[in-house]
Amino acid sequence: MCAKRILARFTTRHDGASESPYTSCNLGLHVGDEAARVLRNRERQAEPFGLPLDAWVAGEQVHGDVVAVVTAEQRGAGARDMASALTGTDALITNVPGIVLSTYAADCVPLLFADERQMVIGAAHAGWQGTVLQIGAKTVAQMQKVYGCEPTEIRVRIGPSIGPCCYEVDERVAVRVREAFPQVAEQLLRPNDNGRWQLDLWAANEWALQRAGVPAANIVREAACTSCQVRDYFSHRKEQGKTGRHAGLIAILAE
Repeated sequence: MCAKRILARFTTRHDGASESPYTSCNLGLHVGDEAARVLRNRERQAEPFGLPLDAWVAGEQVHGDVVAVVTAEQRGAGARDMASALTGTDALITNVPGIVLSTYAADCVPLLFADERQMVIGAAHAGWQGTVLQIGAKTVAQMQKVYGCEPTEIRVRIGPSIGPCCYEVDERVAVRVREAFPQVAEQLLRPNDNGRWQLDLWAANEWALQRAGVPAANIVREAACTSCQVRDYFSHRKEQGKTGRHAGLIAILAE
C-alpha cells in the first residue's frame, strides 16, 4: 500500500505571467484577467504538488456556507474555467488522493484543513459573510459527519487575508458580527476614529474553530495582512477592486 502525505501551501502574487493590475501571479479566472495567463499561472503553481492542473477543484465562492464533498469524478471542476466550478460552494472536503482543493482570496480568509489520521483535507473561503456564517466550523462538522474525523485531530491554517489593522466595516456588518459572536463581539470589533469598526476576521475564525472542537494549538495563523503587504498579496480593498487572487491549495499525495 502506498504511503500518503498532505501538502498545503498559500501562494503570493509573485512569479506569474499576468500584467497590471493583476501583477503577476493572479490565479482568479473571474476578475477580468486574460484566461490564458491565469491558466499559465495555475499550471506553475501546480508544479510543487507533482499533479497537473486538471487535478484542481474549485468552488464558485458566493460568500455562503455550503461545504461540498469532492469525489474522484469531480477532479478538474473549476480548474480551467468558472463554468465548471462547483455551484454555490465556498468550502470543499475530500479523502481522495491526487485532488488539489483550491480556494481564492484577495482580503477574504482562506482556510486549509487537514486530518492526517483519517487522511482528509478541506479548503474554505471566509469573507466577512462566510465568517459570520462560521463556514470554518461547518467544514469541521462535515469532515466529522462524512469521514468520521475527530475535531481534535484536525489542523487548520489561516492564510493571508486582511487584518484588523486595515479592515474597517460599517454598522451593518458590525450588527451581523454581534449576532454571530455575542460572547466575543467586543474583542472582534474595535471602534475607530471614523465612527466605524475594525474587524478581526482572524480571531473570529479562530474562535469559531475552537468552538467546533479544534484545539487552539492546532490552528496556525499566517498573520499576513493582505492590505499592509500588498506587494506580496492581492488586496481587493487596497487596490480598489481591480486586482487578482492568490490561493490556498491542499492535496493528499501518494508517495
